[in-house]
Amino acid sequence: MSEVPPFVMQWADWLDLSGHFLAYSLMSIGGPFGMIPEMHRYLVVEHQWLTDAQFSASIVLGQAAPGPNILFIALMGWNLGLNEGGLFTPIVAAIVCLSGILLPCSALVFVTAGWVYRNRALRVVRAFKQGMSPVVISMLIASGWLLASSGKELVRDWRYLAVTAVATLIVWRTKVHMLTLLAAGAVLGASGMLGGV
Repeated sequence: MSEVPPFVMQWADWLDLSGHFLAYSLMSIGGPFGMIPEMHRYLVVEHQWLTDAQFSASIVLGQAAPGPNILFIALMGWNLGLNEGGLFTPIVAAIVCLSGILLPCSALVFVTAGWVYRNRALRVVRAFKQGMSPVVISMLIASGWLLASSGKELVRDWRYLAVTAVATLIVWRTKVHMLTLLAAGAVLGASGMLGGV
């Protein structure tokens, strides 16, 4: 497992972190999951504030914990703060990341939701919604690909690709509940049918 090189957050780093999460908020059409590849590039590749394992674990734990699915953003900040090593840095980093991703999009929705609802029949509003669908879908596919291949060679194993393709078809063409598919995936993994991870 790779280690994070020692680092100390300067004021410029805090401003940069805050600015990036503010921007992610406005670019995360369809939710923050579409921004996962960009967050990975920024936190893991560019600054090396998190390891691949910490990045993936933040997302997994954020989804496993009860509560809103955006908790993974706070966990990324928390892990960044732990790596930095300051006494209160985990709390501060979690607040910076979470408030950065929540404030702009919440303010935008608050200001525009009424207008969009009142004008939902306008051609420009309908066109915008239809045009954004492929963008959101492609961002979610990129996020799934990044998580599936993070720190592992999963994407080279045909069994993982086959399970992904079958699950995608089932979700697309049937009304099978998502928890059923998650349970089936857990059984396949636990049984060893997918090989060692």
